[in-house]
Amino acid sequence: MASLHLPCATTPSSQTRSSSRPVFAKPSHFITHAKRGRCLQVSCAAAENQNDSSRNVETSQGKVDRRNMLLGLGGLYGASNLVSAPGASANPIKPPELDKCGTATNLNNNTQLDINCCPPLSQNIVDYKLPPVFQMKIRPSAHRLSPEYIFKYNMAIDRMKRLPKDDPRSFMQQANIHCAYCNGAYDQPGQGTLDLQVHNSWLFFPFHRWYLYFYERILGKLIGDPTFALPFWNWDNPKGMTIPPIFVDPKSALYDENRNQANLPPAVVDLGMTRNTDPLQVVANNLTIMYNEMIRGNSDIYDFMGQPYREGTPVNPGPGASERGSHTAVHVWVGDPRQPSGEDLGNFYSAGRDPLFYCHHGNVDRMWSLWQYFLPSKTVPDKRITDPDFLNAAFLFYDENAQLVRVTVKDTLDNLRMGYDYERIDLPWLDYRPPPQTVAARVTRAGKSAAKAETVFPLTLDKIVRVLVPKTKKGKADELLVLENINVDTTKFLKFDVFINDEDDNIAELDKAAYVGTYAQVPHKTANKSATTSIRLKLTDLYDDMDVADDDTILVTLVPRHQGPGVTIGGIKIIENPTPAPPKTS
Repeated sequence: MASLHLPCATTPSSQTRSSSRPVFAKPSHFITHAKRGRCLQVSCAAAENQNDSSRNVETSQGKVDRRNMLLGLGGLYGASNLVSAPGASANPIKPPELDKCGTATNLNNNTQLDINCCPPLSQNIVDYKLPPVFQMKIRPSAHRLSPEYIFKYNMAIDRMKRLPKDDPRSFMQQANIHCAYCNGAYDQPGQGTLDLQVHNSWLFFPFHRWYLYFYERILGKLIGDPTFALPFWNWDNPKGMTIPPIFVDPKSALYDENRNQANLPPAVVDLGMTRNTDPLQVVANNLTIMYNEMIRGNSDIYDFMGQPYREGTPVNPGPGASERGSHTAVHVWVGDPRQPSGEDLGNFYSAGRDPLFYCHHGNVDRMWSLWQYFLPSKTVPDKRITDPDFLNAAFLFYDENAQLVRVTVKDTLDNLRMGYDYERIDLPWLDYRPPPQTVAARVTRAGKSAAKAETVFPLTLDKIVRVLVPKTKKGKADELLVLENINVDTTKFLKFDVFINDEDDNIAELDKAAYVGTYAQVPHKTANKSATTSIRLKLTDLYDDMDVADDDTILVTLVPRHQGPGVTIGGIKIIENPTPAPPKTS
């Protein structure tokens, strides 16, 4: 399955591009056996039908045609629609009370380490207002940096590391932001000992966008360059599927010794954590994962963004496809197995100590921007969350002047309004739909011997499990596979993949129609060392890619990628794709 099909050139015409650089670059050297797949048509027809006022974005630089912004197609138009309802909602997540910050605890691998990652206290909190955008920052690909940029970036990180330890802009204080928000140092204000957590919910993308925004501005301030832009590690492209070279020089301020030595260049990042040793197959797996996360696997906005998380909500209501997929895989793949808890990148409390973390999350943020404004909207036509509990959720950060500021989610919804965009990089996963599959007779035999789901669940997932799950109707249908009451040990790396009617049972190959999705988590602390969640996996396109004929059941295979126990799944079922409920309004 390792031969790779190249994307078709179906991007907007060159007349609508803002640069002469081609959208799809030359094929990577990893791609040695090309086959052409079905082209995904990316069209600007909808924009052509709009009037000029909706197609253009007014910035301090003048009007910008949204069609010209290939990557990060933000804009004031979309954001103004979202924030049109000014009234406050009843229960958005409130910013943490810094004076009540406690210790974060690492509990992985039967070790316990209390960590003080609380920020300096300040009584002066200012509501942050986005400044006017006079010059757009362009975040570059970390694999395509000039020597001048590398020098500047290294100098900025070096100066950050030289700041006094109690300066909230210092390297460790910035790293501690992730520790405090993500590893149990904060409780939700007014909710007793209920943890405040910015992962595994709809807060994931907005929080990290603010995090990188201020980190970037601090670095620019330290070198006297307000135009400085953080690079992104484009691990979604074969040419970027190795750790960027600037991070592996031991003499550089960007170096971190706590990384998996087996995964240094030229090792290819394994977004599936399959332990496949064939680089070509790993690339094929990676492109399939990206297509699935970004296009094939989401039935509504929450499947991508994460589930609602409001005041009083327990942690881990449900991660979106990107967070539990490629995002988690990169964290764990880079983390150092020689360390007790996968430090640095492989654990939430220590992830910010690796400069590569911010480069990794630059690409995660880029995925959000792409999904919002560029990718086809057929399956998820409304990519805006208008719920005021989402829009008015708030965080605290120190800005580039060491001023403590309060920020809200609603101001993150447009990267252009925040003053930055991304360098154009080709998207080979855009057309990486798996080839059609005809279910083989051996699957039928396996299905006859598989247990019915209702007789198996709940179960502890410590080995491969195959179960028969009844459909809502025979044949092709608009359906979702729901895995519910997934109870996880949050202190461990956990991951399992899901296959439907897999015809070859080769679990190291994901570039096939049978692969439907994944659940994964980065180790972190919660109050009870456990959390319960559910995930939904869209089956509609999968049915189009395989012959389900008049079947009234499907064979589901669950493949754990972690070692040992840690995951209990309460149940599994197939439901009809529900009509999205109307959003909550204030």
